[in-house]
Amino acid sequence: MEILRVEDLKKTYGDGDAKVEALRGVNISVEKGEFVAIVGTSGSGKSTLLHMVGGLDRPTSGKVFIDGKEIFELKDEELTIFRRRKIGFVFQAFNLVPVLSVYENIVLPVELDGNEPDSEFVDSIIETLGLSEKRNAYPNQLSGGQQQRVAIARALVATPQVILADEPTGNLDSKTSQDVLGLLKVVGERYGQTIVMITHNEELAQAADRIIRIEDGLVVAKGVQR
Repeated sequence: MEILRVEDLKKTYGDGDAKVEALRGVNISVEKGEFVAIVGTSGSGKSTLLHMVGGLDRPTSGKVFIDGKEIFELKDEELTIFRRRKIGFVFQAFNLVPVLSVYENIVLPVELDGNEPDSEFVDSIIETLGLSEKRNAYPNQLSGGQQQRVAIARALVATPQVILADEPTGNLDSKTSQDVLGLLKVVGERYGQTIVMITHNEELAQAADRIIRIEDGLVVAKGVQR
């Protein structure tokens, strides 16, 4: 079942001599439960694509459908709520709140939505990601790999339809990168999440079910599901 569809997505910045066509008509489709890696060199448009898919920026033209909903038909406030409930984000920068504990950082998206976190589900995520002994620790007491695991847990806690990961191992060493990527794949499978990961690392991309390659704002290869 298709969970994500991108139709003729275009994004232009500036005009005249300063005009940059970051996306030039991108079309992709992602199935529910699929782990897709989007790869490309710096400036290829891959991060711009992720920001559009996540509703963090609006395209110049084109459409993005998540779970059958065209997200850019939504007003800004509606889009913010939709994004919080349907999309989880994992960035290269961990973006943890320094004055909150591991547990408090993880449940923050649920509480921002005015809901009580499902403590059993949260405990399950914390255990799966190997954070049980760190649940009361603060970000400055964690290693980089542990902070990224907290960020992954935070992305999972609201049970989003899609998890978008933008260079999630960019600040980690190679061993920790492999560990974090393995955990991301495990939790995706365990909790039925669809994962779209941006990376320039070809080796890491091989862990995905499918690789989509983007260059100069266009998809040049969509790969096949393994």
